[in-house]
Amino acid sequence: MPDATRPTPSALYRWTVLIFISLTMFGSYYAYDALSPLADVLKAQLGFSDKNIGLLQAIYSFPNIFTVLIGGFIIDRLGLRKSLMIFGVLCVIGPAITVASSHLWVMSTGRLIFGMGAESLNVAVITALAKWFKGKELSFAFGVNLTITRLGSFAALNSPTWAGRAYANWRGPFLIALGFSSLCLIGAIVYWVMEAYAEKKYHLGEASTDKVVFADLFKLGVNYWLIVALCVVFYSAIFPFQTFAVKFFMEAHGTSREFGGFLSSMLTLFAMIATPLFGLLVDRVGKRALLMMLGSMLLIPVYLMMAYTHVNLYIPMAMMGVAFSLIPAVMWPSVAYIVEQSKLGTAYGLMTMIQNIGLFGFNLLIGWANDYSHASADNPAGYRLGMWIFSILGFLGVLFAFLLRQRELGPHGHGLETITTAKAVA
Repeated sequence: MPDATRPTPSALYRWTVLIFISLTMFGSYYAYDALSPLADVLKAQLGFSDKNIGLLQAIYSFPNIFTVLIGGFIIDRLGLRKSLMIFGVLCVIGPAITVASSHLWVMSTGRLIFGMGAESLNVAVITALAKWFKGKELSFAFGVNLTITRLGSFAALNSPTWAGRAYANWRGPFLIALGFSSLCLIGAIVYWVMEAYAEKKYHLGEASTDKVVFADLFKLGVNYWLIVALCVVFYSAIFPFQTFAVKFFMEAHGTSREFGGFLSSMLTLFAMIATPLFGLLVDRVGKRALLMMLGSMLLIPVYLMMAYTHVNLYIPMAMMGVAFSLIPAVMWPSVAYIVEQSKLGTAYGLMTMIQNIGLFGFNLLIGWANDYSHASADNPAGYRLGMWIFSILGFLGVLFAFLLRQRELGPHGHGLETITTAKAVA
């Protein structure tokens, strides 16, 4: 019978698809964050500097500066099934190369290949969610997907607790990461089977991808670029910190690797629980630019508190956790209010591209800063330069959010401060 007259997939079938494609991202998130608890082991056993460790994390983001430019080209040309399979294979090959050699250039090559696969995999998963859930429970589906994927980060950062013996040798944690990265391929295979079966029986939605259309770059407006600027400084203050967080907690505050990993994972734990709640709050009260400004304010003191005091580390990490939950819950949806629907894919694609430029640069910069200041257990004060850099990024976040709020309160506003669910329904 014609495709349009076929029934849509059942809720059970759709949610089963979601679970398996989310597991692919669980595997990629685990493999990405496996490096952080291992930093001091790489330093002790392989003689790596913080600049070397920063490179291993930064090079993951490097290919994504360019892959976003071609956006969904591969997905559009080959389809979701083949694309997920290709990206899943890259997500396994990369970690396999990383664990195969102790040479920095080989390990970096593995992280580079992994980055190419993992970020493209994320785009494919988001595209698949739109295909299966558009017009149904799309927002909730995204929330469930985010929770499952961030569990990968949580598991990796807490791996010293449940896989402590593996840290006797630098290869152990990377082998575990390789095992989890196999979920990227397993999930892709299951998705292939489920979509191929569904295409014969059901009517499926159309896939859409985030592609950069160069002609649209000059039509996005000042408010959009202020959000992009906030995005860059905010994520550059969070993820490069996490790269060195466990090592910093151990050397500057004398924590165990297990406790340091848990402290770092608090950001993920907060985000899994609080991001949807903040999303509901914002829908009800508006004030989006104001909330982004308040979230950025939380970042300014936390790094200096950890650098200059012996405050209970739960306090600054909880403050960071609130910011890490609040700002993304407001920032990404805000783009949809200020950019036309026809340009939304370009807007998100460009935002992701520039974000990866920031992550690449600041992972390298913080690694350099730690080495320049001789940061170590014997010289904890050496971490202060990096902490000042993070605090300055928090200040810039406040500035960009303040400028955005000023424009939104004036004639160039798009309703970020005023639109609420109640008004939208009315």
